[in-house]
Amino acid sequence: MSTTTSAPAPAPTSVLTTAQVGEALPGAFRKLDPRELLATPVMLVVEIGAVVTTVISVVDPSTMGWIVTVWLWLTVLFGTLAESVAEGRGKAQAASLRELQTETPARRRTADGGLEPVSSTALRAGDVVVVEAGERIPGDGDVIEGIASVDESAVTGESAPVIRESGGDRSAVTGGTIVLSDRIVVRITSEPGQSFVDRMIALVEGSERQRTPNEIALNVLLSALTVVFVVVCATLWFFADYSNADVSVLVLVALLVCLIPTTIGALLSAIGIAGMDRLVRRNVLAMSGRAVEAAGDVDVLLLDKTGTITYGNRQASELLPAPGVTPEELAEAALLSSLADETPEGRSIVTLVEQRGFEARSARTSADADGGATYVEFSAATRMSGIDVGGREIRKGAASAVAAWAGGSTPEIDAIVERVSSSGGTPLVVAESGRLLGVVHLKDVVKDGIRERFEELRAMGIRTVMITGDNKVTATAIAKEAGVDDVLAEATPEDKLALIKKEQQGGRMVAMCGDGTNDAPALAQADVGVAMNTGTTAAKEAGNMVDLDSDPTKLLDVVEIGKQLLITRGALTTFSVANDVAKYFAILPALFVSAFPALDKLNVMQLSSPESAIVSAVIFNALVIVALIPLSLRGVKYKPASASALLQRNLLVYGVGGLIAPFVGIKLLDLVVSLIPGL
Repeated sequence: MSTTTSAPAPAPTSVLTTAQVGEALPGAFRKLDPRELLATPVMLVVEIGAVVTTVISVVDPSTMGWIVTVWLWLTVLFGTLAESVAEGRGKAQAASLRELQTETPARRRTADGGLEPVSSTALRAGDVVVVEAGERIPGDGDVIEGIASVDESAVTGESAPVIRESGGDRSAVTGGTIVLSDRIVVRITSEPGQSFVDRMIALVEGSERQRTPNEIALNVLLSALTVVFVVVCATLWFFADYSNADVSVLVLVALLVCLIPTTIGALLSAIGIAGMDRLVRRNVLAMSGRAVEAAGDVDVLLLDKTGTITYGNRQASELLPAPGVTPEELAEAALLSSLADETPEGRSIVTLVEQRGFEARSARTSADADGGATYVEFSAATRMSGIDVGGREIRKGAASAVAAWAGGSTPEIDAIVERVSSSGGTPLVVAESGRLLGVVHLKDVVKDGIRERFEELRAMGIRTVMITGDNKVTATAIAKEAGVDDVLAEATPEDKLALIKKEQQGGRMVAMCGDGTNDAPALAQADVGVAMNTGTTAAKEAGNMVDLDSDPTKLLDVVEIGKQLLITRGALTTFSVANDVAKYFAILPALFVSAFPALDKLNVMQLSSPESAIVSAVIFNALVIVALIPLSLRGVKYKPASASALLQRNLLVYGVGGLIAPFVGIKLLDLVVSLIPGL
């Protein structure tokens, strides 16, 4: 049994470095294209205002005109810089991932069973390739034959090799990873350009990032506020003319830019991109920003036991015959029923029986020679596997399923099943032609540290539910050891799906962790579906997140990042609106004090002149964006708390802070700006 431990994610820097700014500047200038700014109406209005003041400054040059013009352009640039810096954080990882896309030689299996050399770019979904030790896997696929140790460090960042094998939930392999030992046969599952690595590159670069519903709604609100202030400023021109106040178009444009919510408008995209980036740094790939946002509202977490709460590679440790059945008879039946079972558990039974002196190869040969054996593969629906040969019908599987097939259980078998289950093991009952022969004891191990992580989830108000195909006694024992809140035992794929729908109908947001093909429907239905990277291709395609470390407790990080994203967006929106309210007191009294001397009472900052007030406000409006870029990238620190407590903290810290900051900042700038000749 091998385990992997991911290195701690590097902490995002709290300040903008010169290198970051240098790398982001070209992208920031490209984003000044009005077509790029159409998605950010607030910044588009600022750019239009900058164009207007540029024309005015060229036609009628003035010191104030050029200062306002320069700082309006800088305001737009700072807004695009925030988004460019956020996107730039994924460039390095994308560059390393592109190294995996080099053309790889492959050996494709032909119709006659031979092998032909082809390039990886020529492979299509459904092709079967053979990969041996030292070779690079040419494309995404599922192992259909063999078992091998695979180096996935280029994708996951984890140096420890992992085991990939046919059958079970550890069959998926990623193109570009390297086989370290043995030989596997892989069926390709992706077309060129649509591989897992291709999707990773698109995600970390942000080229496929779609705006979330909350982000779209906030953008609509900001656009509406901008329209309102455009109308207000246009009305002020007529009002000023009627009042004989000297208000120019240049001043009205400056006023408009200072009053519209430029701060949150400039940082909104950066906040969303940074949230995705924080997940990538923890080796989680979110297929959409909607999933990250939904994670912040999750209140029910469903976890598959095998491979999620436990390590998943259960091993046969003991054969427990029923009274009147010899150990040899049980061993033979268990071996025959496992010949077609390609799951790790089935292989472990074959290994255990071989240690008792039985030869698996000779058993298969003998079975095939006895008139053509019919192998019954394991399925999640029947929860059994077995063989029909020479008039014998042998089955093994979950106790309830085999008992129902055999026509009923016995007290002796029930006692063995209960004893194995109460110890935390998994009992597989073996039967032949209606006769229960005994039990195979499978051992599973709960992952280290998972109980502590579940306690943290509980502190966040998240209820955990373990879902498993095991019987209730086994499930209860594992659940108690792991510390989950509830259990759904003997669950079929339909049961998992029904439970998720039931929770959602109750108004709850549901997150699901899983790694098997039978988890795929539930992963697709869940609001947040996190598939383990060790899982099957079907599971990874059904989920909207993939955990590269295959650590189910990572969902705690996902939930924290989702909540942090929502809190950061709310905090900066609160700051931006409060900021704008404070700027009213800086600019409006300065504009109309000559026409209405009574307004001088509102000039609480006692600014030097109307011109100095306007220039100081414009400069402050631009600088505050730069000051908040690190916070938008890093995110507001999340601490488990109620919604009312979080709202109170936002209002006190960012609401009051947003009101105070402009008074201090604009006054300090006024002291400097008033020294400029010509103002």
